[in-house]
Amino acid sequence: MPTENRKRGRREQKKRKREQQDADKHGKRHKREEEVEEVLQQYEDSQRYAEERDPYQDEAIDGLTRPGAMPFYGMLDEDEQEYFKRADEMLELNQFADAEERSMFLASVWKEADGKELKIANSQSCSRLMERLILLSTPDQLKRLFQKFSSHFLHLVQHRFASHCCEALFIQAAPVVTQELANPDLALAPSTDPDAVIVSMENLFLLTLAELNEHLGYLMTDRFASHVLRVLVVILSGSPLEKQNKSAMQSKRKEKVGVAGAEKTELALEHRAIPKSFEEALEKVIDKSVSGLDSNYLRTLSTHPLGNPTLQMLLKLELKHFGKSRAKDEKSIIHKLLPDDPIAEGTESASFVNGLVYDPIGSRLLETIIENAPGKLFKAIYSEFFKERMGSLARNEIAGYVAGKILERLGKEDLVDAMHQIVDQIPNLVERNRTAIIKTLIERCAVRDVDTLPISKQLELAYSGPNGFEISRILKLGDPQLEDGKTNAKAHGKSDHSPEKVHGSLLAQTMMMVDGPLGNLIFDSLANLSQKLALNLARDPTASRTLQAALNYSHGSVIFRRKMIQQFYGHVGELALDPAASRVIDAIWEGTHGLAFIRERIAEELAENESALRESFVGRAVWRNWRMDLYKRKRVDWVTQSRYTAGNDGFQSFPESNGHSEHKQPGRHLTALERARQKHAATKIAGLKKNESAAKESKKPGRKERSVATGSNKTEKAETTSVVAQ
Repeated sequence: MPTENRKRGRREQKKRKREQQDADKHGKRHKREEEVEEVLQQYEDSQRYAEERDPYQDEAIDGLTRPGAMPFYGMLDEDEQEYFKRADEMLELNQFADAEERSMFLASVWKEADGKELKIANSQSCSRLMERLILLSTPDQLKRLFQKFSSHFLHLVQHRFASHCCEALFIQAAPVVTQELANPDLALAPSTDPDAVIVSMENLFLLTLAELNEHLGYLMTDRFASHVLRVLVVILSGSPLEKQNKSAMQSKRKEKVGVAGAEKTELALEHRAIPKSFEEALEKVIDKSVSGLDSNYLRTLSTHPLGNPTLQMLLKLELKHFGKSRAKDEKSIIHKLLPDDPIAEGTESASFVNGLVYDPIGSRLLETIIENAPGKLFKAIYSEFFKERMGSLARNEIAGYVAGKILERLGKEDLVDAMHQIVDQIPNLVERNRTAIIKTLIERCAVRDVDTLPISKQLELAYSGPNGFEISRILKLGDPQLEDGKTNAKAHGKSDHSPEKVHGSLLAQTMMMVDGPLGNLIFDSLANLSQKLALNLARDPTASRTLQAALNYSHGSVIFRRKMIQQFYGHVGELALDPAASRVIDAIWEGTHGLAFIRERIAEELAENESALRESFVGRAVWRNWRMDLYKRKRVDWVTQSRYTAGNDGFQSFPESNGHSEHKQPGRHLTALERARQKHAATKIAGLKKNESAAKESKKPGRKERSVATGSNKTEKAETTSVVAQ
């Protein structure tokens, strides 16, 4: 009979009852009573698995070996708690004079914590200190902590607070294994602690794994231990630890504990060398985790909120680390999930795949299978279940992500067929703001060299307005009130980072990557924006990324960049003070490649607003990126340097004029400054030609004279080139 799904609030009710009683009797709680309450809470946590098991977990792991009751490690006394809290605050601020002072402080904290490590790790108020200590510890200190935790890891990884300490310890200790592998003498280096046991970090990991070995199937679905198990598996494989917030490694609600100004503030790992014993241990972990579980139990894990991410990780490592030929092994995870060969309608494997497609949790496992399955297996799954359904899959909010993974593995012919199915759904997808699948389709068509004209036609119709294709509809800037600048979200002190807006910006950036009609839709629409809407676009934190990319993409023509940048004339100073728009001003530096006078015009506006820019953080960044100090002191040098940063042809005014009438535009009169520059450049060129003709007629100079003349001539040419550039 299934366990009753009780609401877990017993501890909170007791806590409120105690608070009410204390308020009636004393009116004010004493510090010692709070510590006693923490002891009671820790004790109740230790009884969690014995009294209140997660019903999801029980459903998935019936018949597996469960650990015993959680032990109670005691509590810190009042003085110890006060000391460790103060130490935690000092480490968090990291305001030490130098590294030596911090090392001495760490040594004193470790000395005070000797024998109390388990209490600190299980303490709600002091477990963060343990994480920070681990983050800053030396390999010798990490080994000592490993030994203190030894024989207690099974219970620590299941604890709400200690599990984070175990996770940090494993991640910080993993690079030490690689260092000792490269230099074996480090593993046998004497410890500063005379009582410490000299052992390599590799053996410490293997001993920890042996301690958890009998309960791996249970830990896969534990609320806290499952996260630690995933980290341990990644360390054994030598794979890099993902840093993304939304990954199968960590919860999105995980608190980031770090040290201000520390060299390494993120718990992340790069790809590294591992000993052979780790490969053998990883294979045992994979076998042990699923041994004793038949296909039905394993499929239950695929929709389990905690078991699914762990199963994803094990499946990915099994196929990547041991080769895709392992799929033929009857004991492998992929074979247990999909045992039928061939996979056809009516089989258990077919029912399993169809059940995962639209499941919010199970679809993530299906994505992992599609991404990592051997080619033969993927083709069988695609042809049997998805080939004729790509259009309907793309419409669904959940199955759309599965369709995206499928597109990434299709060949050119299959991709063309899938494109025609999805293209018919583009108006529906745009209406529902489900543009992620369109973005993936465009990227794959670009990689496989598939014609994107059908996609561009459908997108043009879907985002059409009174003036044709409107970029403002993709970027969600079409609100008339927003265009007037009256109800801008920034005026209310917050920015709009809605998923629809982010996906629209990413779609526009992807369209610009494709040269041809698809990219021209974005470029032409941006160039036709009104000045008011262009300014709002530049100030929008999400949509402005599209504008930044448009100014820097090689597909953008000089005509587009000139029209776009001219929209900001007269507003450069205020845009440079805006956190989002200031990045657009930075992008204009590269966007003026080949547009000399536009770059100089922007620099002039920045110089006019020097005082305001210097008083603003983002303004100072713009001033520095544009090298405005050099512009103010030595303008000629600024022009020369900017020419070289933009390329040899980077400082010509309008390349489309082919060098004729550089400064003339239809319906526009030259300013007095431009006429003076033209006259000065013409005079210099005439003088150069006259000197060259005189040098040819004169007698050939000696070696010393020739070198002097050559140097002088080069100087004159450089000066003339600089003047012409101006």
